[in-house]
Amino acid sequence: MMHLLTSPEAWAALLTLTALEIVLGIDNVIFISVIVSRIPEKQAHRARQIGLALALIFRIILLSLLVWLIGLTAPVFSFAGYGFSWRDLILIGGGLFLIAKATHEIHAEVEADDGEGDRKSGGNAFFWVIVQIIVIDIVFSLDSIITAIGMAEDIEIMVAAVVIACLIMYISSGPVARFVAEHPTTKMLALAFLVLIGVALVADGLQFHIPRGYIYFAIAFSAAVEFFNVLAKRNRRKSSKPPV
Repeated sequence: MMHLLTSPEAWAALLTLTALEIVLGIDNVIFISVIVSRIPEKQAHRARQIGLALALIFRIILLSLLVWLIGLTAPVFSFAGYGFSWRDLILIGGGLFLIAKATHEIHAEVEADDGEGDRKSGGNAFFWVIVQIIVIDIVFSLDSIITAIGMAEDIEIMVAAVVIACLIMYISSGPVARFVAEHPTTKMLALAFLVLIGVALVADGLQFHIPRGYIYFAIAFSAAVEFFNVLAKRNRRKSSKPPV
């Protein structure tokens, strides 16, 4: 352990892997921010805490099962000349879940469903939010940890990078969730991102890799445009107020 603290290569691997884990965690933060926006604020805060704590726990558990995890990439059956592993099946299932959930939320927004049904159900709605967060945490954790295994050799570096990334996700999840809840157009944009991410997960499971750089560039560009839209709307609202 001590040799890692004095190794420049270990620190470089930690910084690189942490940055990558944070980027991969953006998907998780967006999903949690959207899904908790339909329950009361007090429950939403608790759901974010539980969801991100579970994300950290799942990642550490998966790291402790490296041999089993690496075996997930071994084909379990073939179809049309392609071998599919458990990892592929989990990614396909998780991607389809993400597409279905985002599509359902988009439909609710278009139909002007303000989520009163969810709020009335109280604990039941909170339970289902946690279940959905657990499902998507498992999918994103799997992708994240397989990436970590491919980039670093020491499990201490992997665990440290995962813990740092989850802490940053926890700190950023609150502001992101509040911003999404306060700006309906931003929520619709986030839901569109989730559909895009779901498609990418399904494509990965079908062994057709879509470079994440393209997806994250599209997200960053769209988010920047939406930021200026929100800023312009706020300035118009201020200018329309009569002088005191």
